[in-house]
Amino acid sequence: MQPARAISLMLITAIATAPMASCKDDSRSAPPPAVDDTRGGVAARELPAPDRPRLSTGKKVVILAGAAALYYLYKHHKNAAQKEGAEGQYYLSKNGRVYYRDAEHRAHWVTPPPGGIAVPESEAAEYRGFQGYDNSTTGRDLSGLAPDSEI
Repeated sequence: MQPARAISLMLITAIATAPMASCKDDSRSAPPPAVDDTRGGVAARELPAPDRPRLSTGKKVVILAGAAALYYLYKHHKNAAQKEGAEGQYYLSKNGRVYYRDAEHRAHWVTPPPGGIAVPESEAAEYRGFQGYDNSTTGRDLSGLAPDSEI
């Protein structure tokens, strides 16, 4: 009776563990990648770290982010040639945001680049009081500046 007992024990073990093994759902093991609506609805992927200017060249740079970066972009595009879209003229709204108009005259809000903008120290001095100058979290925003338009 010893072999029959061993066989029945193996059968009971196989029958008891089979339902538990089939409960594993591989389709829910990891969530799908996030969709970035700002890039046309494509799946977001990790971007390589942006190259930072090296100070060994003798040039000192300041990273402008947030309001400082927006003001920098605005000032460099406010008198742009009559191009349309992101390469055209930028405007400052009543609420302190920067935007441009596309070919159909729709407004598009400008957001500062995630890594900031590397600007030579001499050129960045006029943005020193703004939030985001050299990645600072304090400073003024653009809401106190005179707007260019009705938005």
